Amino acid sequence: MAIIIDGKALAASIRREIKEEASHLPRRPGLAVILVGNDPASELYVKNKAKDCAECGFLSQQIDLPADVSEELVLETIGKLNADPAIDGILVQLPLPGSLSKQHMLEAIAPEKDVDVFHPLNVGRMVQGDCLIWPCTPAGISVMLDACGIDPDGKVCVVVGRSDIVGKPMGMLLLHRHGTVIYCHTHTPDLAAMTRQADILISAAGRRGLITADMVKEGAVVIDVSVNRDPDTGKFTGDVCFDEVKDKVSHITPVPGGVGPMTRAMLMRNVLTLAKNHMGLL
Repeated sequence: MAIIIDGKALAASIRREIKEEASHLPRRPGLAVILVGNDPASELYVKNKAKDCAECGFLSQQIDLPADVSEELVLETIGKLNADPAIDGILVQLPLPGSLSKQHMLEAIAPEKDVDVFHPLNVGRMVQGDCLIWPCTPAGISVMLDACGIDPDGKVCVVVGRSDIVGKPMGMLLLHRHGTVIYCHTHTPDLAAMTRQADILISAAGRRGLITADMVKEGAVVIDVSVNRDPDTGKFTGDVCFDEVKDKVSHITPVPGGVGPMTRAMLMRNVLTLAKNHMGLL
């Protein structure tokens, strides 16, 4: 029986540490979130971020803009936040309406306030291993591995998914931690042949039931990033067939309660790190 990695409990512990550290700073760390439109999922995500900020003692600023807002107004809003000394991290909630260029928005954020690590300059630093912070989900997974005493050094690490948000930076982080990284995606001809090699398997494909027991090797560590809604039950599930895989592996994350809470906790840690950097404390 696998050890089930409790991301919710670990995230709560990290937020307590962040709150304590933030309480000793000259001012409160500040996070600004720009929400365009009224997508229900995005509204919930932003609400949770504000809740986490309050718990950690951070300044939280939310800017709500209509779905038909002009690109010029969004860029102007970002510019004002770039110049605001009370704001350490800026986040544009994705997805954006189709009329707006995601790339223009992300590139407009000052690199030193890019809390999601999406700016091309920070992506380049990430590749070089010279970044101040890492994207939230890969950072959270790295902390989960450490909490379980799992070192990627020398391990075969298979990442299923190649998104800019999770897959690509996850593989890069593992590579910098001396893991042997294999990327898999929709064009991988024999996915199971790849995943069965994994000492550490991270799935972020967004496909319910993708990873079955025959696709993992005995004793592997399985990290399920995706959150998919089961159309029959309405419940949330991951990419991994949890009930059949958990009896074969050494560690596994549940969905929900695994990676998701850690992603939120790492956002708070990133804001704290950027604030300390702006205060000259790093």
